[in-house]
Amino acid sequence: MSEFIFTFDSAFEMWAFWIAVVALVGFLLGGLFLITRPQEEVIGHPKGLFLLFMAEMWERFSYYGMRALLIFYLIQHWMFAEEKAYVIYGAYTALVYIAPVVGGYLADQFIGQRKAVLFGAVLLTFGHFFMAFEGGGGQDDPMINVFWLALALIIVGSGFLKANISVIVGQLYDRTDVRRDPAYTIFYMGINVGAATASIICGFLGQTYGWEYGFGLAGVGMLIGLIFFIIGKPLLLGKGEPKDPSKIAGGKEWAIYGAGLAMVALCWAAIQYQELVGTVLGVFGGGLVLYVLWTAVAKLPSDERDRIFAAMFLILVSIVFWALFEQAGSSLNVFTERHVDTQGVNASMFQSINAIYIVMLAPLFAMIWQGLAARNAEPSTPMKFGLAVIQVGLGFLVLVWGAESVGINVPTPVIFIFLIYLLHTTGELCLSPVGLSAMNRLSPGHMASLIMGTWFFASATGNFAAGLIAAATGAEGVGEEAGKQVVLDVYTTVGWYAIGIGVVVMAVSPLIKRLMHLDTLKDDSVDDDLLGGSEVGEPQAAGVHPATRQGN
Repeated sequence: MSEFIFTFDSAFEMWAFWIAVVALVGFLLGGLFLITRPQEEVIGHPKGLFLLFMAEMWERFSYYGMRALLIFYLIQHWMFAEEKAYVIYGAYTALVYIAPVVGGYLADQFIGQRKAVLFGAVLLTFGHFFMAFEGGGGQDDPMINVFWLALALIIVGSGFLKANISVIVGQLYDRTDVRRDPAYTIFYMGINVGAATASIICGFLGQTYGWEYGFGLAGVGMLIGLIFFIIGKPLLLGKGEPKDPSKIAGGKEWAIYGAGLAMVALCWAAIQYQELVGTVLGVFGGGLVLYVLWTAVAKLPSDERDRIFAAMFLILVSIVFWALFEQAGSSLNVFTERHVDTQGVNASMFQSINAIYIVMLAPLFAMIWQGLAARNAEPSTPMKFGLAVIQVGLGFLVLVWGAESVGINVPTPVIFIFLIYLLHTTGELCLSPVGLSAMNRLSPGHMASLIMGTWFFASATGNFAAGLIAAATGAEGVGEEAGKQVVLDVYTTVGWYAIGIGVVVMAVSPLIKRLMHLDTLKDDSVDDDLLGGSEVGEPQAAGVHPATRQGN
């Protein structure tokens, strides 16, 4: 019957589309079932976790549905040169990740995390819907200004939502609660359901039937996420509320939202002048790092100061990882369309592979960390980061080997796209959920959103660098074979650099682990040494029962 509804270019494309639709509906119904149970907890976790799971799943659906199409939209609809499109893409994704620094600060100091997430969700809903207004195309079309506005709304909306929804997840648990890392893994796995299904469904609709259908469906997804978050407020148990309500009394709260709209106007200009984004990253990033370090040295006791130093090291390492990992939506996306035998599947739909691997492998990784922790053999957080950078480098080298092994003038077998995403995903699972948990654990309570925002700022820097790396792969007008060789040469270089950096990170990981002072970490509200407290951060973080003491 599907052939009477949609037209598919291959059986692979048809099955991928309908499986994605069924999976999305299944998770929607499953999430509704969990959060409507009468019990305060389900499967060992507060129901608020699954509310956040659902809200973020739909937010990721909207974001990745748009992301899968964006580079093609820039090149094929707005007619930007390939190198320019890569830089715009990198600037956009950089701003998406730098905005949480501001959103996190405003949440910490004024409106709280819940209201920040709500405001961000509203902006995102409008932004994704505006993406559906495409006009006639070409850079002379006045509708391109609506496109810039849509990107600006998505940037600022993400700034208010991304860091703060992750912080609320942490607030549902004590700092020494053994369920914290499993909770973040569940959260991270769940949101990738939205990413996987969006890349397939929105990517297919956008590239097959028209941009407005793919982008419009992404907007519908964001609206659903917003509705979930509003209705499910009681499940958050009062978490994420303003620390000092007097700071937003008397109309001051609306002034914060006005500042958010001013940020939209600023981003509307910045996304059109991408060189400014690099300057902002340099100046603002340097100032942010100095502020965090000054606070750590001047205001924090020695153990908390050292933890901030450890967090900053992890943040710097993550920049390298994201600069390479984020080739997925830009140069690797275009490489797949031009130089890979995709078996009749739209290239944008391959953006789902990473998220599908996350859903499949996240539970396995959680079990591996827990099993190693039970034997007191779990790698430290910095060791996991080193492994992550090595794996992202290996992914590029495997793709280069696969492409060259069949000949430069032959389409690369699609299996090597699956392999590069596999290695990048296993690297991501060693870094991203672990990093989210580490940032929340290592930062003092009054700096939680700021440090989480700094974590996302590192992603911003990595994304901007990713745009520059992708621009280096642009080779328009030199012929298909020569253009393919340029991409492979760039991938070879960055792959070997990543492996070298990863080895260095692994070598210094014991020093960084000592700076984390895991043996003295306690809950903010607890003075006594909780049973299992000395293990938090490594063995216990993977889910070791609190009654099981492990040596550090």
